[in-house]
Amino acid sequence: MSDFYQNGIITNFHNLTGRPVEALEADLVRFSMRRPMGLILPSLYSELEGPALSPIVDELAKVPYLSEIVIGLDCANRDQFLHAREFFSRLPQHHRILWNDGPRLKALDAELAAEGISPQEPGKGRNVWYCAGYVQASRRAEAVALHDCDIVTYDRGLLARLIYPVAHPQFNYEFCKGYYARIAEGKLKGRVARLMVTPLIRALKKIYGPLPYLDYLDSYRYPLSGECSMRADVLDGIRIPSDWGLEIGVLSEVHRNYSTKRLCQVDIADIYDHKHQPVSEDDPSGGLNRMSLDIAKALYRKLATLGVQINAESFRTIKATYYRIALDLIETYDNDAIMNGLKLDRHSEEQVVELFAANIMEAGAVFLDNPRDKPFIPSWNRVQAAIPDLLERMHAAVELDNKGKV
Repeated sequence: MSDFYQNGIITNFHNLTGRPVEALEADLVRFSMRRPMGLILPSLYSELEGPALSPIVDELAKVPYLSEIVIGLDCANRDQFLHAREFFSRLPQHHRILWNDGPRLKALDAELAAEGISPQEPGKGRNVWYCAGYVQASRRAEAVALHDCDIVTYDRGLLARLIYPVAHPQFNYEFCKGYYARIAEGKLKGRVARLMVTPLIRALKKIYGPLPYLDYLDSYRYPLSGECSMRADVLDGIRIPSDWGLEIGVLSEVHRNYSTKRLCQVDIADIYDHKHQPVSEDDPSGGLNRMSLDIAKALYRKLATLGVQINAESFRTIKATYYRIALDLIETYDNDAIMNGLKLDRHSEEQVVELFAANIMEAGAVFLDNPRDKPFIPSWNRVQAAIPDLLERMHAAVELDNKGKV
């Protein structure tokens, strides 16, 4: 239990007793009197038609402590948005849908683009960024959680454990990351975290020596989880990627802005399963293929900001070191799977590692060939400096979409 409170870098909270969700919620209701709480749900319209989101909404309808739920809706036409309004209408909490493809929000996006401060590409990062802006505009929440909409094993205890550390009025945590075991269908999951992120971070540590940033990233049990919570003021100052580097980008930003004593992670689920991305070996624009490219680029960019010099020769060394560490980890994962009665296909695991190793080189080439690349969405602090009344107009536009004619 040496890491019960501290894992070298950030505080850990474990689900030791399986405390009933009702007890957690009773605490959170009390906390909400001093620190109102909200939830961000970034969603594709297709997820409304999937197996996970409707049960999630049913669970959220029972949550007694939320002041606001903000749903970011992507890839929806007018009829689909109207269906989404009906779909989420069973939530008793104050809730608003950001129709990101609607004319009102697209007009605001065009205004941001004219100033050179709009998100450059569609994706989860862009969706979350607009939701964060709306949270600032509505001012209904001082602590905010975020989780995905494809969790097929969801129960509301996940949300309660996730938001508890930043909602407690006597705790001083600004940011909390959720973690959980990635097991489903009798198999080890979470391949990008296990086979890409962990060995790549350890390879970078081996090559560039101990860096506080790399030690910090390595202390997260599941750095790619889509579940986190934070104080609302955190959303003002962070600059996040709009691509699959979102999770690493957020961790990098809170590390830059806050002491690690203000950051923590929490065990939020005994069982967790969600939509699994295909590997997409032949399609670098999708699946784990694209995800691994974006994550590698996010790490390289961050290291460059820390003064680490990276050149073409560096990437050959990084690839070779990564590959050896990843293969050694597969041996460990295989042993762990056998001990726990799980399945692990070593052949497919090594195939994925080979793909990731190639993408480490490819991401390096993209990084070097695009020195003027602007990978981060500007912070909301910058947006408010450029267009002081944009948040107020965003709030008005969302109100009209949710309550008026569209």
